[in-house]
Amino acid sequence: MDQIQAMRVFARVVEAGSFTRAADSLDIPKGTVTKQIQALEARVRVKLLNRTTRRVTVTPDGAAYYERASRLLNDLDDLESSMTNAQANPSGRLRIDVGSSTASEILIPALDDFFARYPDIQLEIGVSDRIVDMITDNVDCVIRAGDVTDQSLVARRIGTLPFVSVASPAYLKRYGVPQHPNDLDKRHRVVGYFSGNTRRMYPDEYNKDGEHIEVDGHYSIAVNENNAHTHAVLAGLGVSQMVTFIAQPLLDRGALVQVLPDWTREPLPIYVVYPPNRHLSAKVRAFVDWTAELFARNPLLQRTAGTR
Repeated sequence: MDQIQAMRVFARVVEAGSFTRAADSLDIPKGTVTKQIQALEARVRVKLLNRTTRRVTVTPDGAAYYERASRLLNDLDDLESSMTNAQANPSGRLRIDVGSSTASEILIPALDDFFARYPDIQLEIGVSDRIVDMITDNVDCVIRAGDVTDQSLVARRIGTLPFVSVASPAYLKRYGVPQHPNDLDKRHRVVGYFSGNTRRMYPDEYNKDGEHIEVDGHYSIAVNENNAHTHAVLAGLGVSQMVTFIAQPLLDRGALVQVLPDWTREPLPIYVVYPPNRHLSAKVRAFVDWTAELFARNPLLQRTAGTR
């Protein structure tokens, strides 16, 4: 048995959901797929797939084997591509993870350009505001704001996220305009934001002339995802701080109003991060370089270069 080929066949069956579709996509007979799976199960001495006349499902052992096998196959593809001219034409599946607003407002609208340059790369985009474990979740790279504390990861700084304090016109008509950050703890409401991993609340921060104030505020709603946060502010549920690339279009059309303009918040750095074992991957390098270029073109992201 060609073990690598059998692993590829198994992975394709899992992804396609049937022996027939897997055989068609690999351009091999269905009988060959069946024999490869049987031989692989005999080799590893566990049942990898449950097969009925209607569908194929993965056993718990099969799911674990698939995750590790797909990682190994991706690494093998990367190794082979690094030895060929694939550096000029990177290909293969690339798994990334990105925050919801960054995905919807910056990344996804620009992907037509990415695919025009790299038509053979297949992107799988996880969209969330939680911190993922890149190794456990088998993610090739992430785009995240804030300092990167894991020194085992490679982090390339691609920009900076400034903040602006905002509220909706309806909210200001009802509650008035705050004149000082302390007002938010007294007679105003805020839209809170908490960590999707730890559920810790993130306070709004205000700086002016050396004075630093953190405001938890009285919130009627707190969320852990950026798009929900934006809609809560638009709905007039409170004052909050938003990154400028989200807020500016809403300010321009009058959907939001800036408040406390003399008070600022320290901007957050934004990085594209990847494990060191993906450093030589042509497809990862292509995505990282393209993302850095994309952020550099956006004046609301105030790019600052640097690599750690």
